[in-house]
Amino acid sequence: RAPDGARRAVAEALAAARRGAGHRALDGRRAPAHATANMSSHHLSDATRSHFTYRGARLNEISFPLGGIGSGAIGLAGNGRLIDWEIFNRPNKGSVNGFSHFAVKAERDGEVVDARVLHGDLAGPLSGSLRSTWLDSFGFGPTRASLAGLPHFAEAVFEGTFPVATLSFADEQFPGRVTLRAFNPFIPGNSDDSSIPAACFEVQVTNPGGADLDYTAALAVTNPAGPGKSVNRARRAGPAQLLTLGSTGIASDHPRYGDLTIATDRAAGADTVSFQEYWFRGMWFDDLTIYWRDFTAPGGFANRSYPEPRASAGGGFDRHDTGVLAARISVPAGATRSARFVLTWSYPNCVNYWHPVGVEHEQRDAPPPALDTAEWRNYYATRFPDSAASAGYCLREWERLQRDTLAFRDALYASSVPPAILDAAASTLSVLKSPTVLRLEDGTFYGFEGVRVDQGCCEGSCTHVWNYAYALPFLFPDLERSMRDADFRYNAGPDGGMTFRLQLPLGRERLGFRPCADGQFGGVIKAYREWKISGDSEWLRGHWETIKKNISYAWAESNPDRWDADRDGVLEGRQHHTLDMELFGPNSWLSGFYLAALAAGAEMAEHFGEAATAAEYRALCRRGRQWVDRNLFNGEYYQQRIDLTDRAILAAYAAGGAEERYRGGRSQVWNYWDGEHGEIKYQVAEGCGIDQVVAQWHANICGLGAVFDGAQTRSALASIYRYNFKRSFRQHFNPARLYAVDDEAGTIICSYPRALPVVPLTYAQESMHGFEYQAAGHMIQEGMLAEGLELVRAVRDRYDGSRRNPWNEIECGSNYARSMAAFALLPAYAGFEFDAVRGHLGFSPKVPDAPFTAFWSLGSGWGTCTLDLGEIRLQVERGELRLSSFASDRLAGAAGGAVTGVRLGAAETAFHQEGTILTFPDPLRVTAGAPLGIALAARV
Repeated sequence: RAPDGARRAVAEALAAARRGAGHRALDGRRAPAHATANMSSHHLSDATRSHFTYRGARLNEISFPLGGIGSGAIGLAGNGRLIDWEIFNRPNKGSVNGFSHFAVKAERDGEVVDARVLHGDLAGPLSGSLRSTWLDSFGFGPTRASLAGLPHFAEAVFEGTFPVATLSFADEQFPGRVTLRAFNPFIPGNSDDSSIPAACFEVQVTNPGGADLDYTAALAVTNPAGPGKSVNRARRAGPAQLLTLGSTGIASDHPRYGDLTIATDRAAGADTVSFQEYWFRGMWFDDLTIYWRDFTAPGGFANRSYPEPRASAGGGFDRHDTGVLAARISVPAGATRSARFVLTWSYPNCVNYWHPVGVEHEQRDAPPPALDTAEWRNYYATRFPDSAASAGYCLREWERLQRDTLAFRDALYASSVPPAILDAAASTLSVLKSPTVLRLEDGTFYGFEGVRVDQGCCEGSCTHVWNYAYALPFLFPDLERSMRDADFRYNAGPDGGMTFRLQLPLGRERLGFRPCADGQFGGVIKAYREWKISGDSEWLRGHWETIKKNISYAWAESNPDRWDADRDGVLEGRQHHTLDMELFGPNSWLSGFYLAALAAGAEMAEHFGEAATAAEYRALCRRGRQWVDRNLFNGEYYQQRIDLTDRAILAAYAAGGAEERYRGGRSQVWNYWDGEHGEIKYQVAEGCGIDQVVAQWHANICGLGAVFDGAQTRSALASIYRYNFKRSFRQHFNPARLYAVDDEAGTIICSYPRALPVVPLTYAQESMHGFEYQAAGHMIQEGMLAEGLELVRAVRDRYDGSRRNPWNEIECGSNYARSMAAFALLPAYAGFEFDAVRGHLGFSPKVPDAPFTAFWSLGSGWGTCTLDLGEIRLQVERGELRLSSFASDRLAGAAGGAVTGVRLGAAETAFHQEGTILTFPDPLRVTAGAPLGIALAARV
């Protein structure tokens, strides 16, 4: 520590600088000005920064995932701690990986003025954890791994604009302003660089005092390999210093094989770099004691190395080895400098631990067999042989990766939508960087529905759940197409019936359960969507025969559910669905998926010159729509047609006189017939379902036209708002899972304003976020802006950081995929239309006349479109856009035509206007260097 004189001089200079800067408090107390203006947000408006800034109790639940798509992630907590180490090919909620942390110290003239870990206060639990080992358990106080016993910062402010997180630290005693920025590359259209197994950090220090200071930023990471296995080794690679935390004695094909690397680059800021391969090995609290003594001494670390892996110390003192890497930077008074760190990992070997080959679903409660050999490798392992390789790549490509990530972040957050909608759309993107998703060895994207504490939840890229997830198809369309490729190759039966959970490893037996209606026909709609986003007709051609079988399965004799046996365009049979049970009889929810699939199939058939097939699909769609509109709309909303007292409906699904077995050997009647009350269970019946017109939501996004009558659709949405939206759950009965409680607001799955069955639809009383976003987005599409916004606000208010983690929406587990329905709020608000097959793009914002900026992304590129009173400007940020036509309701309204000129870059271009559509005689190539500008006449 510094002598009192040195500390006093620096403190006085710092105090003078603070007084001159007019610092303001974070919550009423004194704090540095950097808390509300930091390096990550200079392109964002003050209102945007304010909405995404968390402080005080709102830090408590934060875990911001840092990792690649399908690579696992590490969480950045609201106070700066590194938590949720989910990098070992399975979830790992609540983990901290030993003493892993950042720290910073300040020196003046060779004397240490101050040093502290880069954490704010610990939120708790302060009595200890019920899940820990005995020395850290309840009654022993917080775990030592929290580092709450080390000097740390009095206050932290977290700005989370996914995919970038920025923590600003404040303390009266520390001579400097410290900011930690963290990101993993997230670049639409660049799935490889968005899948790097890495967390990238920049520690920035501003010296506000009157004296020059030297700062040291350190990153300490514990080797997870453990006693007897861990081997830590430092090495140089050009200007980079790497410290790799590996292992010995673990076979290269074992699931636990792998390593971590921490690295910094002297060329990017550090004046000098030091390291310790190992912290001091001892008993009791020796490791942390000696580390802090070493860190708080002047200068850098002296290396410590051990020739052999650490043996178990015994007696309750088993220890993992920790290594530390430090970057020293000299910062003149009034200046700002930074140091970069990357933390990368490589655990290449994957196994199906949740459903091993040879284990039936009914047996999965038993202990799984030992899986000691890899069944497939992570995709990232085909790019990087180890974590050192990915660390070197990140440092070499840092400028580009950061620039492109920030370009996406700034374009996304420039969207002219209410903050709650932007919050929902952006924050739920974090699912793509969570352990919910994998990338298989060939690059195929695979997803659970969500994750439990230590394992995936609901396997198989579940088709009916991923129906709702609109982020991936727009941002990484190649990965979304890989899901369709896997479905059509591995899930399709010879008759077109599709199982709805993809089994791993690829090529094993199909799931034995019957197809689900929403997943089956949702797959057809999604194939159409992928075609329109990419414009790749050859890709579609490769799946066309399977798609036709998917549609005709509705009336196939081999279909045991007899969905549309009479081929009238309406599903009447037994229909499995995303709420995990069966509906019996016609309903708009699942018939709507069928109708939208028929509409999509007709357009695809027409494109491939199959006029008879197209005509057949259109006729079925027309008849089915007319029947549904006429027979299922009750004057307010669409309901299910079923006689709940008719037990024969269930008996009809008997085979050979014996009832078909369903789950756990139980019969269909056993599962659905309530003999005491004489009713069929788990039906919508006369209920108002949140998904009753969900197919129209899909159709509006994808450009499929009307699935239901427009006026009836709007009435149905109004009914969902009237009957299903709850402004408080305090008086709401919910026997199921609790995703909204007390005075929180939300929208339930199914209400029963007319007649309540004894046992209603499964999950009827729950509020599940993906469904809520779907309903809200559909309301916005139909012009019900206030209602849609209220539904969205209700969800995001529940994820404010104090109640729940803003970057972990839960449904059936954490990081739930269906929440990515929120991304479709952006095209809904922007009135976005697209068709890459025809080279068409359009924007008709739901806010007429007012200036509006929309984010857009398609297969070939992404950017923004700004619509103002005098001009429409289409900007490509990355990639390109081939454009043959452009549409907007802003193009109409002036005498003689609204458009006075069109420029591509600096050159005038020819166009033809017809109403709200511009066509170009020669297709335009819009690039970052040649934006499209459309000049508008004054509107009359």
